Amino acid sequence: MSEDLPGAGEQILLAGLGNPGPRYAGNRHNIGFLVLDELAARVGGKFKAHKGGAEVLEGRLANRRVVLTKPRSFMNLSGGPVSGTAKFFKIAPDGIVVVHDELDLPFGALKLKLGGGDNGHNGLRSITKSLGTKDYYRVRFGVDRPPGRMDPADYVLKDFSTVERKELAFEIDRCADAVEALIGTGLTAAQNAFHAG
Repeated sequence: MSEDLPGAGEQILLAGLGNPGPRYAGNRHNIGFLVLDELAARVGGKFKAHKGGAEVLEGRLANRRVVLTKPRSFMNLSGGPVSGTAKFFKIAPDGIVVVHDELDLPFGALKLKLGGGDNGHNGLRSITKSLGTKDYYRVRFGVDRPPGRMDPADYVLKDFSTVERKELAFEIDRCADAVEALIGTGLTAAQNAFHAG
């Protein structure tokens, strides 16, 4: 097994970040939820409400036991549901993979990493605070910078553009592939496969 494999053979927690409710469903900020929905389709199950304020689905991906979770809190409070779910399933931070939107990457670009700062992302800041560590895996999905002088906080709460929506299903599928590669082959191999040039 690769030494940079999340969770060293144990169960993995895959957490997608977003905001609950139909009003936010198509927002850039909700890409984590959209990718988790694709992974849930691959597992072949439906999310169920779980104590601690999250929706959860257990299954298998890339020959690993996985727990898929979507916090039911708002983005800025993601830490409680993610850390609570991790504790319930006895998953250490190095077995957690968080899928989230990233302003500093062009639309659809993917970057996978372990640890690091939150880069102004309030969902990550909340998770780091709740876990007490930055050492969890992140799959960053590029949503690009806002145009002109638009506030980034407003931009991420807007839906993907018409042009982006034409590519969105493909990019979500590719991001789900990257998550599977990360937990199946390890960080370095997944980075080599999915990081652009």
